[in-house]
Amino acid sequence: MTPQIWEQFLIKYSPSALFQSWKWGEVEKKLGNKIWRLEWEDDAIALVVKVTARRGTFLHIRHGPVVSDKRYFKKILSDLIELAKKEHAWFVRISPQVQSLPDLGLVSAPIHAMDAELCWVLDLDKSEEDLLSNMRKTTRYEIKHAQEVTVEKTKKLERFFHLYDATSTRHKFVQHTGIREEFETLDAELFVASHQGTDLAAAIIVYYGDQAIYRHGASLPSKVPASYTTQWEAIREAKYRGKKLYNFWGIAPEDKLNHPWRGITLFKKGFGGREIKYIHAQDLPISPLYTITRSVETMRRIVKGY
Repeated sequence: MTPQIWEQFLIKYSPSALFQSWKWGEVEKKLGNKIWRLEWEDDAIALVVKVTARRGTFLHIRHGPVVSDKRYFKKILSDLIELAKKEHAWFVRISPQVQSLPDLGLVSAPIHAMDAELCWVLDLDKSEEDLLSNMRKTTRYEIKHAQEVTVEKTKKLERFFHLYDATSTRHKFVQHTGIREEFETLDAELFVASHQGTDLAAAIIVYYGDQAIYRHGASLPSKVPASYTTQWEAIREAKYRGKKLYNFWGIAPEDKLNHPWRGITLFKKGFGGREIKYIHAQDLPISPLYTITRSVETMRRIVKGY
């Protein structure tokens, strides 16, 4: 299957599945990961990545498999089992962007929610005035009173990493790997907000299909509302490009008041929009060793508190 036909199938049946895109496969290869692009005639596709980690070896199909009809999942999983056995994988992990799956002998993955299975999106079929009026009052205020903040688009990733290092230290999170490879391979843009010559906030936006995706963000503590202005300019750019959705990516569940994403979730929701929820990642155990992975990931989830 050519890259063009692959993308046509993907856009038709799962248009938000960034991690199943052809270019995402190129990102994984640049990171040194073994991948397979599997196809089942005109019925299904799957970008499969082999993950070799201390907690176990497994085949990961993020945002997939993508099918034209759910009845094909049984055949797909059968083929994935054979591939997993050849690769000595302990299990297969899938996370198709669907609301439900047929009974296939899968078990809910013990890992915390990831890959934006619960995300916040903003429909862009409104005027800028209407978008502003639908925002939370405080969000709208911050945007309108940030005249001294300058937002520019740049290819200089060093400006992002300077802020990202400070952000990860401040919030004590492990940095994402592969940001540079992602930025250089995908249709991505970096927005940086500065005030009086100092960079205060940045956002990496990926354009895929009919959406603009807020993939990575960073900021410094400041009374200047640079993060709000950065998002607003990214939203305006998405509208200019004719995108239908601005995808703020992952958010915390409403009932998880102590979730570490609680603050960023309130920030994202302030721009208006709606929630989209997909099924949690599902595992297909292959080896008895899967119990090791399950125990490790369960403990990690408990420690993280979400």
